[in-house]
Amino acid sequence: MPKRVQKPPRHWRKEIDFVLISQEQIARRVRSLARQIEKDFAGRDLVVVALLNGTVVFLADLLRQLSLPLRLDFIGVSSYGGGTESAELVFTKELRLDVSGRDVLVVDDILDTGKTLAQVRAKLQKLRPRRMRICVLLDKPSRRVESINAHYVGFEIPNQFVVGYGLDYAERYRNLPFVGVLHPAMYKNPDFIPLLSLKKRSLLLGARTATAPGSAAPRPSASP
Repeated sequence: MPKRVQKPPRHWRKEIDFVLISQEQIARRVRSLARQIEKDFAGRDLVVVALLNGTVVFLADLLRQLSLPLRLDFIGVSSYGGGTESAELVFTKELRLDVSGRDVLVVDDILDTGKTLAQVRAKLQKLRPRRMRICVLLDKPSRRVESINAHYVGFEIPNQFVVGYGLDYAERYRNLPFVGVLHPAMYKNPDFIPLLSLKKRSLLLGARTATAPGSAAPRPSASP
């Protein structure tokens, strides 16, 4: 990983503080993850289960790098509870495919506190898959409150609020080709705050106490 801070394109500089992971770094890491997954699931009946919505960009690039046969399904999870930390996670979309006796790869954009993935894992385990593995683009271990880890991790990142490459802030920035750190000025935008989900508000509060830009660089995770 480069040690110097990368500036975003000029037209994004008022909203994106700096580029944390470049488009080229992401592409290289996605290819590497695909090779690991192909090796581990060779000859198996694989079902990929992706969490909506932030995963779609990472998922699309990852699937295009996989040459083994697979099936794809989606699961949706949202937070409800009036803005409290004890809000309930509600499944908004259920699986269509039968995963019983099959190998399952769960794909998500970011592993943060682990609350969402812990509940997804528990739900899928009740369906009796042969084996289940978790793949995430980003991992923030400093924020973990649940005992859960991913088997395939693109990058381990510091506690900063990131957007781009599928990740959003108030449904913006998903289309950025890189992962960037949101400019602190955006945190105070009154037009966006009411639009944030409870999960995003929690991420944002944690990021406000994060390290300064450039003090910790993301790094590719070690192979499982």
